[in-house]
Amino acid sequence: MPELPEVETVRRGLAPVMEGARFRKVEARRADLRFPLPKDFVKRLEGKAVQGLGRRAKYLLADLSSGEVLLMHLGMSGSFRVAHEAKEAVPGEFHHPRGAPGKHDHVVFHMTSGAVVTFNDPRRFGSMKLVPRAELEHDPLIRALGPEPLGNVFDAAMLARACRGRKTSLKAALSDQRVVAGLGNIYVCEALHRARLSPKRRAGTLATRTGAPRERAGRLVAAIRAVLHDAIRAGGSSLRDHRRTDGELGDFQHAFRVYDRAGEPCPTPGCRGTVRRIVQGARSTFYCPVCQK
Repeated sequence: MPELPEVETVRRGLAPVMEGARFRKVEARRADLRFPLPKDFVKRLEGKAVQGLGRRAKYLLADLSSGEVLLMHLGMSGSFRVAHEAKEAVPGEFHHPRGAPGKHDHVVFHMTSGAVVTFNDPRRFGSMKLVPRAELEHDPLIRALGPEPLGNVFDAAMLARACRGRKTSLKAALSDQRVVAGLGNIYVCEALHRARLSPKRRAGTLATRTGAPRERAGRLVAAIRAVLHDAIRAGGSSLRDHRRTDGELGDFQHAFRVYDRAGEPCPTPGCRGTVRRIVQGARSTFYCPVCQK
């Protein structure tokens, strides 16, 4: 499933053709994705302008002139393809084998910008939902989300408060969207390595007994920010799925320090450890047992 950098890459690819444009025509080629499409989905979109295209955690948010927000999630295999006359770009396209062209093209937006934006989703774990703008923060998909890790309010004190008293592992805490939004397996592993913190360490150790942040909390926040910025600049990570706007693969997988590097030497200068793979919460965790404590 794509994480924050991949979704942000998709947003940046869609924004130039969607922001300021109207939905000239909408095709809903099936009645459902992961969930049923909203009632009167086509009617509620056609003729409406996209006033802004944002992101919250792993969700894309199209702010509409109707006062509603189109809330979109890529799911496991969803992608947006942008065609403009004879020229085609592919924001965030995933390159699983897709069968016949168009077979899994479930929703198509014809924009007044001249772009045709197609949502393709072979496994149909993606979703689209229309929510009144005034109710967005109270929507079940949004209301429990933690702070944005690249936002101004996310800092060591906030992370320490969220982790205070938690006996769960740091890996599990950071993967919890209620603690911090948008992180997943790849970037949690990479951030913990940069911060030199073990994924098995108790999350509560980021805070003192009074809830104040320890020095390691500041290190972790800085590492999270740094790895996300680096990944966004690289166009995200392409393992099996993600492609950049121009159809090329993201490049950040070439910069992984530990993720999917089991058995390789730890890249930390002076460390003689070897990257190890363990399983936490049914997911693979990669870390160096020597320099991550």
